[in-house]
Amino acid sequence: MLGGDATVEAARAGDESAFAALVERHRGELRVHCYRMLGSFDEAEDLTQETFLRAWKGLGGFEGRSTFRAWLYRIATNACLDVLDGRAHHRVLPRHLAGPSDPGAALAPPADIAWLQPFPDRLLREPSAPSEAEPDSVVVTRETIELAFLAALQHLPPRQRAALILRDVLGWPARRVAALLDGSVASVNSALQRARTTLREHLPERRLDWAPSAEPTERERAVLRRYMDAMERADLTAVADLLAEDVRTEMPPWPTWFRGRDAVVAALAASWDTGSPDHVGRFRMLPVRANRQPAVATYVRRPGEPAYRAFGISALRIEDDRIAEAVAFHDPGLFAAFSLPMTLSPEDR
Repeated sequence: MLGGDATVEAARAGDESAFAALVERHRGELRVHCYRMLGSFDEAEDLTQETFLRAWKGLGGFEGRSTFRAWLYRIATNACLDVLDGRAHHRVLPRHLAGPSDPGAALAPPADIAWLQPFPDRLLREPSAPSEAEPDSVVVTRETIELAFLAALQHLPPRQRAALILRDVLGWPARRVAALLDGSVASVNSALQRARTTLREHLPERRLDWAPSAEPTERERAVLRRYMDAMERADLTAVADLLAEDVRTEMPPWPTWFRGRDAVVAALAASWDTGSPDHVGRFRMLPVRANRQPAVATYVRRPGEPAYRAFGISALRIEDDRIAEAVAFHDPGLFAAFSLPMTLSPEDR
């Protein structure tokens, strides 16, 4: 039992510090688990807290038949299922709503939709090393946290999603998953097969086999630096040179997305036109990491404003020294999660 019987008994007796010691070491991995289940960083934060609240209230019912970690995962999974069972729509990206947009058309207004959110790499901590009392607490080697995987998960019904995450991502045996979901091993295996089939339909071929994500190469870092420089200088030619021919860009909460280098460059040209009422302003960018992908935090300074203000977090996919995909999450509320300031002065670099 994690922490020893004395720690659990102390927590049962109302010792909040003992309970905090039991749960805090699992906060990071439970947050990631809830994020995979829900597709939302904000909801994952809330559901992690809800998990701890439920665990505190139900601690008397923990009899040690499983590890404390497994018990917390059971609570977290059920808390997420409660949220998902009451939801009419899954979280989406603009490409899930309609075909690619016309760069010459007026920009559609932001939509009040449950959008997928990014996850800051700074909070992607590995599970604690296993102890003799908790042999199932192993490091998860498959970094199934990329946006493509999260977007594909959104197509799964809640219980299929839970079964796939617990079996294929966390490596739980079917028997334990069946006990958590109050079903049979046969029903779990059936749900898992259906989930895998659906996932294959929505994943790009390059990611049908999920392997550990590697740190960006120096060539990828160089592409990222060139991209940031070109965007800050509003250099369309330099940006175009960095884009793959079939690049895809998305900008939630705007239900607008573009496919192809020409379309993306045309859209940028319109937004950078200083004579247009849609002129976005000038950019300043900082490198970050989101969902194990290269990313940039974008700040914008509009004409007449003294500072650059938080604008969005863009997760990039770089292939063959070109940007193949950029998802720009225009949500300044995310900047705190990435430990970033809300404004930059013109002198800040």
